[in-house]
Amino acid sequence: MKLLANENVPAAAVELLRSRGHDVGWIKTDSPGATDDAVLARARADDPLLITFDKDFGELVFSKGRPASAGIILFRVVTSSPAETARKVADAIDLRDDWAGHFSVVDETKVRMIPLSPPAPRHPPAAP
Repeated sequence: MKLLANENVPAAAVELLRSRGHDVGWIKTDSPGATDDAVLARARADDPLLITFDKDFGELVFSKGRPASAGIILFRVVTSSPAETARKVADAIDLRDDWAGHFSVVDETKVRMIPLSPPAPRHPPAAP
């Protein structure tokens, strides 16, 4: 899976995801200090799934109307070590294959997924 890890994603998570075969770009090494808007623009241009611990991306997409094409996963997990964080991130990503097109929030007990664009309207059948 093609992923873009925000600057706040721990190195251990990036490394574990790569070891599991994911193609992971990392803002911390590729564009350190990039603004959230710049990170979102890169995600739109390159079309990876954006992974982050930053709640601001929800505001950018839903309140400010910024487009996000491939999807965003916001992690809200509490851990005691970078290794545990890495395992939780990688396990969550590997758990599903339907992340694309959603703003997803992963916490300790559940995954919530919100479509990034509304579904197409359903048209009633044409009258005979």
